[in-house]
Amino acid sequence: MIFKLNGPVVLQPYEQKFVKPPLLAPIHLGKEVIDCPVILAPMAGITDRPFRRLVRSFGAGLVVSEMIASQAMIREVRKTMQMIEASDASDVLTVQLAGSDPVVMAEAARLNADRGARIIDINFGCPAKKIVSGEAGSALMRDEVKAARILEAVVKAVDLPVTLKMRLGWNSETMNAPRLAKIAQETGIQMVTVHGRTRQQFYNGEANWNLIRPVKEAVTIPVIANGDIRDANDVVQALALSGADGIMVGRGSYGKPWLLRQMMDFLRDGAMSPAPSLDAQYKIVLGHFEEMLTAYGTYSGLRNARKHMGWYSKGLPQASEFRAAVNHAGEVDEVRELLRVFFERALEKGQEVFPG
Repeated sequence: MIFKLNGPVVLQPYEQKFVKPPLLAPIHLGKEVIDCPVILAPMAGITDRPFRRLVRSFGAGLVVSEMIASQAMIREVRKTMQMIEASDASDVLTVQLAGSDPVVMAEAARLNADRGARIIDINFGCPAKKIVSGEAGSALMRDEVKAARILEAVVKAVDLPVTLKMRLGWNSETMNAPRLAKIAQETGIQMVTVHGRTRQQFYNGEANWNLIRPVKEAVTIPVIANGDIRDANDVVQALALSGADGIMVGRGSYGKPWLLRQMMDFLRDGAMSPAPSLDAQYKIVLGHFEEMLTAYGTYSGLRNARKHMGWYSKGLPQASEFRAAVNHAGEVDEVRELLRVFFERALEKGQEVFPG
């Protein structure tokens, strides 16, 4: 199969060959403008304030907070309130809400607006059992009437752009994303992001970007493609197959906070900018670690940082030994020393640029 992009440009599927992709138009959401629509996906336990700030420091069209439970927002749970702080003064704070009660969702949206949110995103895509069992997340794709009530309630509650993130459907027999996108547009939703899997798939198999195209054809609002977008070839394929107006990057950013900037450069110039040198990489990792300690305190910061340390080390010499040592380290200074030795050893072995 061959896919065409803007006429003569041709790319074979999954062939690692960089070609100039289509130039994406800016996306306007009310007063907000996404100049280059490469968006950091909301990811529980990942897109906290330190990580969002780091990704923004390299460049991203938009970054989205971790998913916030609307009930917790109403109760103003301390942990929840920390999750929705802006990463810096220039951050277009975009908060994703999950819930199943239209009244509660609307109130949570108002509270976020009062706290400085500039875009509200609604979650109809989370496949986690805990969320689905509460009739939230992707469970709402099974109840279009209830979904419509939630969308309408949130849009009416705030004078802000409201967006929606969802999946293709609950399972392969009920892929109703195009119909739900039309409902969303009619209620006033201004942008839809579609993960190219059903809830039944969770994160198994491959994202089906071609199944996002019917959503794009069903509405006039911007549609964003999401799922398994990790490199330049994926960017080209996802846009070609889906016809989407932009991309959302999730797990591909693990250990690569600069990836979104690379993709933006690729969309603008047709070439991926290089990853940071390993020396710069060490400073990035150490800075991220220190900011997590500041944000969470020593105990929680150390534990929250472990997964990031593992992702940063991937592909480097003796990464598995490093990860094991970090996971057992109980002191901050111990982790700092492990980082120093690990990256110095990699530099001595001639690993000048971070792999990937």
